[in-house]
Amino acid sequence: MARIAGVTIPNDKRIVIALTYVYGVGEATSKKILAQAGVDQNIRTKDLTDDQVNGIRTILEKNYRLEGDLRRERLSSIKRLKEIGAYRGIRHSKNLPVRGQRTKSNSRTVRGNARRTMGSGRRTLTKT
Repeated sequence: MARIAGVTIPNDKRIVIALTYVYGVGEATSKKILAQAGVDQNIRTKDLTDDQVNGIRTILEKNYRLEGDLRRERLSSIKRLKEIGAYRGIRHSKNLPVRGQRTKSNSRTVRGNARRTMGSGRRTLTKT
């Protein structure tokens, strides 16, 4: 099992897909990294040599912000929006959609207004 950026990536998947298990790496970024490292996209993770894994790891660590750093940066930017009282920060703090989506008919789960079905209907009263 290869560990990249503190994440154990799965052995049975193609390396293009397996790299997306690292937070901050999507499919397009994964393809760029593999092109820079000179690794075929269709190779399974278990078939990679140690040199190839080290090449991928060094490219990721030098050029990209991943995992904990990226999560911390994202949380700090949201915190900054809340502190300055920006509209987006207020929406974040109220757990409402931030990017202009409508809330009258959608986003019930975000608002906490999830309607659940009752089952088959009313219970019939028995006469005694």
